[in-house]
Amino acid sequence: MLKDLLLQFFLSVLPVFAFLLWHDKERGWKGFKPFIMIACGVSMTLCALTSSLIYDFNADYRIVPFLIGSLYGGYKAFGALLLLYVIMRLPTLDSAYEFWGFALSMLVFSLMLIVCIRRFQPANSVHKERIGLLIMGVVAVTVILLSKMYMASVGVSWSIVSIIGTSLSITGLLLALWLSIYMIESIKEKQQLYYEVNLLSVSYGNEVQKLQQFIDNAPLAVLIVDASGIITHANEESLKLFSFRSGNQTIDKLKNVSFLDAFSPDRPQAAVELLGKALRGDSITTKPLEEDSLTLLMTTVTLREMEDNRITGAALIAKDITELSQLRDERGRMERLSLVGQMAASITHEIRNPMAVIRGFVQLIQERSPQNQFEYFRIIMEELDRANLIISDFLSLAQNRELKMEKASLHATINDLVPLLNADANLRGQTLEVQLCAGLPDMYLNDREMKQLLLNLARNGMEAMEDKGVLRIYTTCSESEISIHIADEGVGIPEDKLDHLFEPFYTTKTRGTGLGLPLCLSIAERHNGRIEIESFEGKGTTFIVTFDITEKEMAHTNLNA
Repeated sequence: MLKDLLLQFFLSVLPVFAFLLWHDKERGWKGFKPFIMIACGVSMTLCALTSSLIYDFNADYRIVPFLIGSLYGGYKAFGALLLLYVIMRLPTLDSAYEFWGFALSMLVFSLMLIVCIRRFQPANSVHKERIGLLIMGVVAVTVILLSKMYMASVGVSWSIVSIIGTSLSITGLLLALWLSIYMIESIKEKQQLYYEVNLLSVSYGNEVQKLQQFIDNAPLAVLIVDASGIITHANEESLKLFSFRSGNQTIDKLKNVSFLDAFSPDRPQAAVELLGKALRGDSITTKPLEEDSLTLLMTTVTLREMEDNRITGAALIAKDITELSQLRDERGRMERLSLVGQMAASITHEIRNPMAVIRGFVQLIQERSPQNQFEYFRIIMEELDRANLIISDFLSLAQNRELKMEKASLHATINDLVPLLNADANLRGQTLEVQLCAGLPDMYLNDREMKQLLLNLARNGMEAMEDKGVLRIYTTCSESEISIHIADEGVGIPEDKLDHLFEPFYTTKTRGTGLGLPLCLSIAERHNGRIEIESFEGKGTTFIVTFDITEKEMAHTNLNA
């Protein structure tokens, strides 16, 4: 009897051991339900072949794989295993009493199992063990009641052997079911833990890779050392910004070298000092360093263990702020120049009033002076007029006036200037040639400023030529640009002077103010244009003024106006 019970016990938990052999971490739970259904069906068949002779009800361990297969395999497995169980049990029923008792127990058992399957599968391991033991407890009570009714019907009383056999059978059923659920859930928990660890490992690897890419590609020099000062990481930027010894010019050679031996002793040792302080646990330190033509901003960070705050290393981070420092200095210089310009504009504006008074009194004195002194008064008034012209040009350049832009034809502006330019050319013995392209589109412009721009450039060209020279003005256009070419046949401009032509107060003329061309450039830029110069010594110079007339730029220009 005991031998049969032990054999059935091991056969009832056979699906679990088969699952241990079948389960693989890489496969996971794919195909688990079909496998557990087949394994439980085999286990039920083996249990039926080795059934104990101690009252069929008490020694029927087929119920354990039936329960395990149904709870874990779902409703399909339940239907298949129920059919198999009924087929195996029917031939063993000897009387109508046994048949109806079996039918009643199967009905109650099946209804209870149908309800429990839905609750069992999403439950946690502890809840699953409770559901399984509850079902088996109901089965055990049912078996005891049916056994008692059967023994009473045949006139057999309970004996010590039958009580011990029934107790061992029920205990074995409960233990087998609990052990099966416990082992399967343990494997599931380990599998879940494996997935979580694997996911965490992948996530950690991705984060490390991202951090590595950031360190390697960031425009920062990064040098990391461990607690003993050995360099564990360096990026390419650190090779550019830090001064290392001749033997430590690559990342591979830097690694596993003490930072004390890595840096060049011929250069400032600020990096060594900062790393030393960080390894001693000093707070974050930032220090600027000027080395050769570079200005570096260096920062050190102490790296600590999260759990016990133990120092595990230090990081040295450096940023090249040379350009930023230069821009800051340039901004300061521009602010000072702007202030000076504003003051100069205010002063020159105030100078014009007393100059006008002086010119008026000079004219009055001239009228009351002898004829032989008129030349002196003429020179004085010419110089006053010249000074007034310089002031006007300076104010035009310095003041940021709002312009009223209107959509108009550039050819109309040029045609308005042609009579005046022809008169100037005739006085100088020169010739003016104007050639305007067909189909020139309109553009947003300020007529007064555009005339000033063209007049300045044309007169510059006339002044650069001798008698008989020809000044050519012609236009070209495309879908996006309009260009005005003003070409003279003068002496040309030396190449070394071309880059300085648009600097205020720079002039190649004897009596020039140096403000004409800067003023022309300012007007062109306010019209979203640019000025280019083509000059050949001895052949002449061509000023090319180009305006962008795309819809976007025209709207932007009009908005700014």
